[in-house]
Amino acid sequence: MKKLILLCSLLMAFGVRAAAQKFVLVDMEYILKNIPAYERANEQLNQVSKKWQAEVEALSVEAQTLYKNYQSEAVFLSEEQKNQRVEAVVNKEKEAAELKKKYFGPEGELFKKRESLMAPIQDEIYNAVKDICDNKGYSLVLDRASDAGIIFASPKIDISNEVLTKLGYSN
Repeated sequence: MKKLILLCSLLMAFGVRAAAQKFVLVDMEYILKNIPAYERANEQLNQVSKKWQAEVEALSVEAQTLYKNYQSEAVFLSEEQKNQRVEAVVNKEKEAAELKKKYFGPEGELFKKRESLMAPIQDEIYNAVKDICDNKGYSLVLDRASDAGIIFASPKIDISNEVLTKLGYSN
């Protein structure tokens, strides 16, 4: 909703100039689906993510097992042994949480891996779009896949196939 209001405000503010401007759309989802390198990178990320998730889950299961063992044996343990067992459970849970943060946190390994795999593809698409815009004099490019504010857009102004052709992926 905010995007729609902002877009309408901008169009009103630049009403006279906007008439001379050229606007086009791209569909990033469509473009990315048609780039084999993106699909391969996505598959690689999924495999790595599953592997790391399994490691985190294994530690969590170990912590749960330690806790269940502690609960079942608690009546037979001395106070010192109870404290040791509780500490072992807490340490295992911390270890699982730290591993999860390491792999899946905001600056985690998955984020870095995604950046390293996706950045070259995104840069390539950006450069292709920029070249097309420079050559044809387009002033604004909107992504129809990510902008919920676009209710209708003529297929005539969608340059997604042109971008794919420029990248060497013909449809």
